[in-house]
Amino acid sequence: MSAVTVLAMARNGLGSMRNRGPMLMIALSCLVILVSGVALGTGAMGIPLSRVLSIITEHASAPSGEALIILQVRLPRLLLGLLVGAALACSGALMQGLFRNPLADPGLVGVSAGAALAAAATIVAGDALLSPLIGPLPFTALPVGAFVGGLITTFGLYLVATRHGRTSVAVMLLAGVAFGALSGAFMGFLSYVSDDRQLRDLSFWSLGSLSGATWTKVATATPLILPVLLVTPFLARGLNALALGEAEAFHLGIPVQRVKAVTILLVAVAVGASVACSGMIGFVGIVVPHVLRLTAGPDHRMLLPASALLGAALLVAADAVARTIAAPAELPIGILTATFGAPFFLWLLLRRQGGIAL
Repeated sequence: MSAVTVLAMARNGLGSMRNRGPMLMIALSCLVILVSGVALGTGAMGIPLSRVLSIITEHASAPSGEALIILQVRLPRLLLGLLVGAALACSGALMQGLFRNPLADPGLVGVSAGAALAAAATIVAGDALLSPLIGPLPFTALPVGAFVGGLITTFGLYLVATRHGRTSVAVMLLAGVAFGALSGAFMGFLSYVSDDRQLRDLSFWSLGSLSGATWTKVATATPLILPVLLVTPFLARGLNALALGEAEAFHLGIPVQRVKAVTILLVAVAVGASVACSGMIGFVGIVVPHVLRLTAGPDHRMLLPASALLGAALLVAADAVARTIAAPAELPIGILTATFGAPFFLWLLLRRQGGIAL
């Protein structure tokens, strides 16, 4: 085969990927819109899609019961689900690109555990110490606590894994496992010393749910998650270069250390805000990017925004199922994502057996 033929085939392949990318983004955007419409009309009280659209577009002075359900319950829940799903999936894509391993997940480096521990401490210690002074804690205390906990954990991991100005992703991964185990021990202690009401809050929150979604939560989460989603595409070139190796990326002119630091910081912000608003929801960050990588390739220029769209659609769909599968009761989303995500993760491990390395 001549060099001209090989070059022509490469150009054809590149053109095919360029044509497939916009089509995939359009398809995922349509999927998000479709799932959102279904989710707004789904629940213990079914509402036709035409009625949902009329309620959203028409602002009646005396809203009906259906309007209250859509505008005050389901719409903020939908928006929060879109934000959290996009944040978790995009964080997973960032971590997989940073570690150069499709099995990587934000939970592996201890960010989720650190945010969860801080949120649990806010529920238990904050309630016990501050409630007698200022009354019930405002909701903003929980996302702020989880955000600070995620940042502290990330900073600690960064210090452990950085030597002589270089950060080892392998050391960070191993340290994350240790941080996760330590956080789990402290969360167990908090559960032991909590009262019945705090224990119920901890148990329900640890399973993951969007049931407490309000406009206040949406307003709190949006300034943290949305900027992360807007900034991540600018890391695509650096992550693509890192796939070749750190030395190769450095010789290509990529500021490797800066890419690592910014990626870790963005993941900490997104995961901390998500954990605070919805609790612990697993496997979204590992399943979504890997499915897209299998179907659309490893180019982060498309992988990052596509992961955000598919993650948003997946979490909203899971929330709709959670609200209807045991209606009028509600199943925590974390149970659903673990039920379907864990078998996928096991299949992924078996499929890559012998090829997984730090």
